[in-house]
Amino acid sequence: MPRVLVVDDEPGMRDFLALLLEGEGYEVATAADGGEALRRFEERPADVVISDIRMPKVDGVALLGGLRQRDPSLPVIMITAHASADSAIQAMKLGAIDYITKPFQVAEIKLVLGRALAARAPAGLRAPEPGPAAPPEEWLQGIVGRSHRMIDLYKLIGKVSEVDSTVLITGESGTGKTLVARTIHLHSPRADRPFLAINCGAIPSELLESELFGHVKGAFTGAVVHKAGLFEVARGGTVLLDEVTDMSLALQVKLLHVLQGRTIRRVGGTEDIGVDVRVIAATNKDPLQEVARGLFREDLFYRLNVIPIHILPLRERKDDILPLARHFLGESNLRSHKTLKGFTPESERLLLNYPWPGNVRELHNLIERLVILGTSDHIEPAHLPVPFTAQAPRLAQPEPLGDARTLAEVERGYINQVMQRVEMNKSKAAKILGISRQTLRKKLMEE
Repeated sequence: MPRVLVVDDEPGMRDFLALLLEGEGYEVATAADGGEALRRFEERPADVVISDIRMPKVDGVALLGGLRQRDPSLPVIMITAHASADSAIQAMKLGAIDYITKPFQVAEIKLVLGRALAARAPAGLRAPEPGPAAPPEEWLQGIVGRSHRMIDLYKLIGKVSEVDSTVLITGESGTGKTLVARTIHLHSPRADRPFLAINCGAIPSELLESELFGHVKGAFTGAVVHKAGLFEVARGGTVLLDEVTDMSLALQVKLLHVLQGRTIRRVGGTEDIGVDVRVIAATNKDPLQEVARGLFREDLFYRLNVIPIHILPLRERKDDILPLARHFLGESNLRSHKTLKGFTPESERLLLNYPWPGNVRELHNLIERLVILGTSDHIEPAHLPVPFTAQAPRLAQPEPLGDARTLAEVERGYINQVMQRVEMNKSKAAKILGISRQTLRKKLMEE
């Protein structure tokens, strides 16, 4: 009979899990904090541990570290009512097999527990080396959200940060790709070394090569001294190649050689220079579409795409909109020396219903502007820009019969509004409208 150790400072949660698991045929022991759990584990080891994170005395993260020292293969499941990027990443780095947020479904805990026992590794494995200390909370500013998609992202960051493989982050502009890359670096063994980012689409190709790999004196007009490139300056750290799909094909070949050989050659130079950096790439385009169009090398794509991370647009994770808005409100209050208390219910409804074509960046900028210009305690509908206040309320009022329009006319008008809002970008418009690009193209041709 598998033995489960349940650790939680709330007696009600301990009793609930004990009854649930005993009913499923498990032998259950309980503890009120990490210190008691370690003592119970030493008296009689468990096959799996389910532990809360926030507890007095010895918390769940400290307990996890102690358990991993005693039994490196022990499956540990972390549960919390206070989900955050920091706690999830730290838990996964230290070897938790899963991370669950309260309130959870009974079926979810059963499924995770079954997977944990099935994945029980052979005994005798060496415990992993502890990672760097948790970064200060301010390093994680901006990574906010408790949706299941965000929790999955936190887990993935925790796993990815411990390895040195290349990462390819995809997602629309404004979703936080650079922030995710920086967080991976700050949780990695390279955290005490530089994190350097460059936008490959913002620099002409002939200058980008010099920025990445450096140049020797006399390599071209204006090269009056030797210059080290990004890969040399970041030695031991992490390089983020943002908008990597905008890099020229000629430079893509050179980047591929760097990734394969771990050496660079300065522009105009003859010496190969060894480099030790982790490469993270990011793009707001679909890299496979760019490969199909002949604009991005397939071999480079596979070399970068060892660990893919896709960040969903904000409109597809609505559960994160209000937590993000409140987080940015607090940040902006501090910076602007303001004391806005929050949002009225109607303002929150308008924020939730807006499609956010600019994603998290648009939300951040909006909240900062509202705080700076705010003159009342709360953000009200009247303070929001026209695209917010022109939402559903207008449609809820029936138009005079004489001005009635056909459904097709209403649809065309809305499509045109969306197209103008996204500056005629069909891909973005199709996503906002919830239709395919082909359907959108057909509807535009019907006008």
